Amino acid sequence: MTATPMPHPEARAELRTVRDLLRYAVTRFGAAGLAFGHGSATAYDEAAYLILHTLHLPIDTLDPFLDARLLPDEVGTVLDVIHRRADQRVPAAYLTGEAWLGEFRFLVDERVIVPRSFIAEWLRDGFTPWIDEPGSVHRVLDLCTGSGCLAIVAAHLFPNATIDAVDLSPAALEVARANVALYNLQDRVQVVESDLFKALHGERYDVILTNPPYVPTASMATLPAEYRHEPVTALAAGDDGLDIVRRIMADAACYLSPRGIMVVEVGHERDAVETAWPRMPMTWLSTSAGDDMVYLVDRDALVS
Repeated sequence: MTATPMPHPEARAELRTVRDLLRYAVTRFGAAGLAFGHGSATAYDEAAYLILHTLHLPIDTLDPFLDARLLPDEVGTVLDVIHRRADQRVPAAYLTGEAWLGEFRFLVDERVIVPRSFIAEWLRDGFTPWIDEPGSVHRVLDLCTGSGCLAIVAAHLFPNATIDAVDLSPAALEVARANVALYNLQDRVQVVESDLFKALHGERYDVILTNPPYVPTASMATLPAEYRHEPVTALAAGDDGLDIVRRIMADAACYLSPRGIMVVEVGHERDAVETAWPRMPMTWLSTSAGDDMVYLVDRDALVS
């Protein structure tokens, strides 16, 4: 394996301020044609975040530091991060060890996909009108939990609920446990190793949340390099992207309470979902990315 070349010596010699590094990073990211889908929307936003985080500065406060002169070792450390992002296409979250989902910060590494679920937008809104009062929800399941992000956000929305955070990957669950501990939620969020519902004998949930693997085989072959750093098993889901969703849909009614609801994220696979379940009453939820990413279905619809 060829070693990644170190940043050009001229960069280390000539770049002195945060402003210098910001300009350099934006140029490098643009020239590399990076993909931004793990938290930042632009090269500028990602460059600012990486520089501020690496320098242990507040990540929401750039302007006061723009003309601050840096020590040579600080310049070198920032340049190393910039070049790992540009040359190795490592997602920013794996470089910093953290990711944000709204106001929530999570610990992440390459054992889990980077948190970015659109279900979180509806968790902030409380799933009105399907749930009248968040305090009435007592049991929640986060299926395919990965980093545990949705389980933790759900614990904040539903103050009286206990949550099961389920995943098949022992490595992912290690990250989920770390995040549960970060929020001191060990008494309310149980991390469970299970192949979907298999270890949940007799459990019934008021709400099931799931952001399962949903990338079709053909799409896996064309993913940007950044996504190839994420666990394949957390992304790939067969020819039409619904291998895991089919299993979830087949069994979910047995694990929902009588008035329970399930919310499923499927990326851009709305057409495939509607082809697979043409008569299933389901509601597509509006998100910041459009109306074809997340659907809601209740127990009665699944039973019928």
